[in-house]
Amino acid sequence: MRILLWFRNDLRLHDHEPLHRTLEQKAEVIPVYCFDPRQFGQTRFGFPKTGTYRAQFLLESVADLRASLRDKGADLVVRHGKPEEEVAAIAKALQVDAVYWHEEITSEELAVDAALEQQLAQLKISYEIYWGTTLYHPDDLPFDVSQLPKVFTSFRKKVEKSSSVYPAFPSPNQLPPLPKVDLGELPSLDDLGLEPKVPDPRGVLSFNGGETEALQRLQHYFWDVDKLRVYKQNRNGMLGANYSSKFSPWLALGCISPRKIYEEVGAYEQQRVKNDSTYWLVFELLWRDFFRFICAKHGDTVFYPSGLRGLKVAWKEDWQRFELWTRGETGYPLVDANMRELAATGFMSNRGRQNVASFLTKNLGIDWRMGAEWFESLLIDYDVCSNWGNWNYTAGVGNDARGFRYFNIPKQSKDYDPDGDYVKHWLPELQKLPRRKIHSPWKLDKEEQKRCNVTLGVDYPNPVVDLQKSVQTNEAIYNAAVQIR
Repeated sequence: MRILLWFRNDLRLHDHEPLHRTLEQKAEVIPVYCFDPRQFGQTRFGFPKTGTYRAQFLLESVADLRASLRDKGADLVVRHGKPEEEVAAIAKALQVDAVYWHEEITSEELAVDAALEQQLAQLKISYEIYWGTTLYHPDDLPFDVSQLPKVFTSFRKKVEKSSSVYPAFPSPNQLPPLPKVDLGELPSLDDLGLEPKVPDPRGVLSFNGGETEALQRLQHYFWDVDKLRVYKQNRNGMLGANYSSKFSPWLALGCISPRKIYEEVGAYEQQRVKNDSTYWLVFELLWRDFFRFICAKHGDTVFYPSGLRGLKVAWKEDWQRFELWTRGETGYPLVDANMRELAATGFMSNRGRQNVASFLTKNLGIDWRMGAEWFESLLIDYDVCSNWGNWNYTAGVGNDARGFRYFNIPKQSKDYDPDGDYVKHWLPELQKLPRRKIHSPWKLDKEEQKRCNVTLGVDYPNPVVDLQKSVQTNEAIYNAAVQIR
């Protein structure tokens, strides 16, 4: 028996049910990865759909998968083209008995699935689709996905009370060699239409793609530097490698399984300590599950400007201010530092994301989808469900939104960067500012500007909006949409 395994966002050998089921049947395995040119086109607002940092991390992850397969005696067939055509062509040429893959649940991926299923039906080749992206399997939820609670807390409590996490599937020790087939070469960034970039050395971590790196990060964070025990206290940091786990880039491409992390947390709790922090890491994995199930339940509405709530807010498409936001030139240091980190590295802390998203939507009043697409282009940990779900939530159009909530930038700055260390790390032009004015450079008088070697409006911009007035204006716009609804 011969089975083709189509790899997508599951670039690992551990906890891989399609691979496990193939080996159970003692079948030949044909692993295939396909670079879909549509994923390297443009977003609706004209950004590169997969930017350089994301693409580089993907290339490293696929290369690592190929190396791991070779280490086990197999290999990876690589193609560049539409998966529904390329996978079907390989399946036909090698006369496979079936094609297995992991399920995705958003529109672009579902369209590819449907097209591939049609091709395979014509070829009379069977296929099986498995669920493998979440901590909890949908079959083990205490409700049908169509009855998913609107609010995360309700979802979490019901799942924690009534569901269990399936054990992770083991990695194979050995794999059968491939039949004679053109293996294909991995594309370069240039092949994908992208310019290579050198990530800024100021980045929190040198992220390298692949299962090997993912498992090393797990080992390092939990065991080597023993940071899991203080995860809850430190997770809102913005500066340094270990303020949080940083597992998200590898989770996004399936280089590591959430069940693998869950089992490692269990081992840590047995061998080191069980506390609020060990619980909180699993809590964050549950948020990831929640957004995935939200998308499974609600379909395309997560991408609509009105969001899951169907709230028709009069969003602006203000390109001038949007570009100031993307370049980190809004005049608000916390926002600017985070946006410059994103542009320079493809990564940003969770705390930073909440602040810059709130600023874009609640202070600038700009269409939240522009922000979501900008993140899609740049973030190395872009996950369609988490990204769009979080933007729905921050914009106030998520199904569990609590009205017009915004992040108070001055307060956030003082709470999470009290000495301005993070701001100065990414905004060197503010290096000499005193602690009391690092988050409010517009308060510097002429003499202070001279002393700090910064001229406002030249070296660093004046604020693009007044924080309080802009919040009031956008709250009125938001509330008008609520009343119409």
